[in-house]
Amino acid sequence: MLILGAVLCATSSVDAQGKLSKSDSARFQAKLDQIQKNAAAPPRKNAAPRVTTVTDTEVNSYFKYDGKVHVPVGIADPTLHGAGNGRVTGGAIVDLDAVRTQKRRSWTDPLRYLSGRLPITAAGTLTTQNGIGRFQLESAEISGVPVPKSLLQELLSYYSKTPERPAGIKMDDPFTLPSAIREIRIGEGTAAIVQ
Repeated sequence: MLILGAVLCATSSVDAQGKLSKSDSARFQAKLDQIQKNAAAPPRKNAAPRVTTVTDTEVNSYFKYDGKVHVPVGIADPTLHGAGNGRVTGGAIVDLDAVRTQKRRSWTDPLRYLSGRLPITAAGTLTTQNGIGRFQLESAEISGVPVPKSLLQELLSYYSKTPERPAGIKMDDPFTLPSAIREIRIGEGTAAIVQ
């Protein structure tokens, strides 16, 4: 499920944050369950694609109320926003100390000077086709200050490490969409998941 949330990656507005609710979180959980059921039951021959539409409010409500167990320790308050035409934005409060102390830092390394828990935002374009996704980063900021892609990649690698993937996720690598998802269409405040 974390991969599905990552695929939808973004930051919501202050107005949307005020509308987060347990009922929207439950609605998103029900849609996740339906996506899993769809994946377990192959579509009938010549059947129309199965489309599940989720909203930013549902996704962000889920992260706030029920999805915390799927968010790595060191990341807080993740938010997602579909900006339309495949564009997505995302944000979270990230513990930079956990990453910074993993190795010696040169004086030119931005992580040498950043510490504590700081807000990070990113924007980019998600393209998906035939069950494969690719994310192209457009911009990233820490506390409103633009940062290089390499810094964001180091954070992503650190916080996405698993026993199966000890180096974490590489931002530029194409990835297989989970749960038999064929395509994700990012709209303004929504994402249509096609199976």
